[in-house]
Amino acid sequence: MDPHRAERVSEHIREELEELIGYEMSDPRVGSVAVAEVHLSPDFRLAHVTLVLGGNEQEQLATLEAVNHAKQFLRHQIAERLQLFKTPELHFEAALPASLGAKAPQILKRIKRGRARD
Repeated sequence: MDPHRAERVSEHIREELEELIGYEMSDPRVGSVAVAEVHLSPDFRLAHVTLVLGGNEQEQLATLEAVNHAKQFLRHQIAERLQLFKTPELHFEAALPASLGAKAPQILKRIKRGRARD
């Protein structure tokens, strides 16, 4: 099996979730959200999604609750768009501000590859 497959699939899932959450969810509780990263388990059954949430603490909690509530909708949309053999179960968590500084090399690498985030 291709050793970079998990990386490619997680990047595709990240891009799709970014679009789905940002533009296609109509829940008014969803504030500003960026999908920072997606980690897939080796068997592709679980995807741990790290979200960068904007706003104050109350808005962040409401946004995380809304995204968790829409988990099945998001999983179904990913299954339709990416046509994966196994669509992973999604687990959302908020990014800690301290962990964002450690992601700077990944962000720079993504920018060099032409996948800059807004």
